[in-house]
Amino acid sequence: MNRRIKVLLSLTIVTLAVVAGQLFMNAPAVTAAPATTPMYLSPVAMAPNKAGTTIYIVQATANRIDVFDVASEKVTKSIDLGLPLTGLALSQDETKLYVTAAETDGNLRTVDIKTGKITATTRVGHTPMSPVVSPDGKKVYIGNRFGRQGTGVSIGSISVVDLALGKEVKTEHVPREPTAIDISNDGKSLIIANHLPATASDQDYAAAEVTIIDVDGKNDPIKINLPNGAMALRGVEVSPDGKMAAVTHMLARFHLPTTQLERGWMNTNAISLIDVAGKKLINTILLDDVDHGAANPWAIAWTADSQTLCVTHAGTHEISVIDMKALMAKLDKAVAEKKDKEVQNDLSFLVGIRRRLKLAGNGPRSMTIIGNKAYVCEYFTDSMSVLDISPDSRPVAKAIALGPKIAMTPARKGEMFFNDAQLCFQMWQSCATCHPDGRTDGLNWDLMNDGMGNPKSTKSLLLAHRTPPAMITGIRASAEVGVRAGIRFIQFAVRPEEDAQAIDAYLKAMTPIPSPFLVNGELTASAKRGKILFDGVAGCAACHNGKLLTDLEKYDVGTGKESEAKKEFDTPTLVEIWRTAPYLYDGRAVTIVELLKPKYNAKDLHGTTTKLTPKQKADLAEYILSQ
Repeated sequence: MNRRIKVLLSLTIVTLAVVAGQLFMNAPAVTAAPATTPMYLSPVAMAPNKAGTTIYIVQATANRIDVFDVASEKVTKSIDLGLPLTGLALSQDETKLYVTAAETDGNLRTVDIKTGKITATTRVGHTPMSPVVSPDGKKVYIGNRFGRQGTGVSIGSISVVDLALGKEVKTEHVPREPTAIDISNDGKSLIIANHLPATASDQDYAAAEVTIIDVDGKNDPIKINLPNGAMALRGVEVSPDGKMAAVTHMLARFHLPTTQLERGWMNTNAISLIDVAGKKLINTILLDDVDHGAANPWAIAWTADSQTLCVTHAGTHEISVIDMKALMAKLDKAVAEKKDKEVQNDLSFLVGIRRRLKLAGNGPRSMTIIGNKAYVCEYFTDSMSVLDISPDSRPVAKAIALGPKIAMTPARKGEMFFNDAQLCFQMWQSCATCHPDGRTDGLNWDLMNDGMGNPKSTKSLLLAHRTPPAMITGIRASAEVGVRAGIRFIQFAVRPEEDAQAIDAYLKAMTPIPSPFLVNGELTASAKRGKILFDGVAGCAACHNGKLLTDLEKYDVGTGKESEAKKEFDTPTLVEIWRTAPYLYDGRAVTIVELLKPKYNAKDLHGTTTKLTPKQKADLAEYILSQ
């Protein structure tokens, strides 16, 4: 545990950080805790010291780091940074914290623990998170969630910061949204969890992936394919013995119509085990029970002997405690019997070797294990649960308040409901399962609102309440109708009207994140040329106009096929379109540049683009992706 102390980003912070992209100039200070000004804390990440006497906690919406004393179980002081924080790591000598925040022009900040002052600021990428310190303490690796590579591709990156030089010395592009990273014990490999699929969604196979990068750069990155439907990769952690890494994710059964939830028909929840030395997938194991989902697995933590693996479940407010010796023996037996391919669909595989333990609070995110105790931070209740996970214990979670209890606003309550699988039949999923951060999962689903056999891409819910009608074909008159239909026909539940009203309030409060295709908040020269085309010869502005870049009308733009041929589709907003690939109603176009090719617009019904030169199409795509 002393080779790296890292944290996981709470993905929900991005939607709460209304000021994302703005650099805060507030001078940091050490203050008494808890803070006297009422505010939500939203703990998302934790890092303990090597002795296990202190835990540093990222309070995302309070813009501060709290110092928690394990013995007294109290916050002893707070380091106010005035930033929408996403993660931190502790230096090897335990005198400094390396901190990231949700910023468009992201920075790694070095904070002196004793004084609470920022001693160094290093420019990295867009929305940095999950900082990890190398075993020798000389470098910090950061996942930049958003970015760009070439024309028309939104992609993430890894920043390598040399602490002695005080600068970023290398950037490595990786697939879509690297939300969690860890480093091997020998410091030679980075294991990266990419949040969402980066492929077309109209294919038989669509899944997010794990990337392994050699730190010395001598070998090309290795792509590890996860099972079909893998998405929402939230956490990754290398075991203390260095043999394997565990990754949390969902397994979307997107190839099935959404007619039921039983037995994981729509979504199951899983961990995948990675052989670190062999750089390959060992297997994927479901965390659910046959009639009881384990929605939204988030963080990973190991006991010091690597014999117990723990997983937080953000949707069901519990942790799984898994006996790894028994698990590996069972996997070996499955291989011997040539049944290892069946494991990823076996809802009974963990029976007898896993305990599901209920937490005291709501919205577990990061977790750390000190001795036989698990410490779990809980986002929505501003709390920490402590449990004894000893094999023979019968633990009841101890609740520790990290700050004063504050009444929830409708938007805060709505965000809690949006992420809460307790609203769902058998707790298989939450709204956030298919709409992480209120956006898209990058997959197609065959919803029953417009018949069966016509799957369509998951839409982002950003601005949905301001751009009626809702759904791709406008089948719902408004987002309000869509929210209530989702509770009834996707969650298979009946809930009080005030729950839906709260979810409405949360979705209405979401704000767009500035595009990584902007430079210092401005259009590039290419995008400026693209704007002229957008407003002029291409004719895009005829339908995508106004502040929301939509006229709220439906049209047949010639993109429908098979049963959807000649179908009218709702004109979507282009705001934050850089984040919502793949494109078209069935996700067949991976990039905007691809969407503009004659293959998808031969008759110029979807803008006049067939006669544009490749350079003009690149400029037009640059402008569209800058929204």
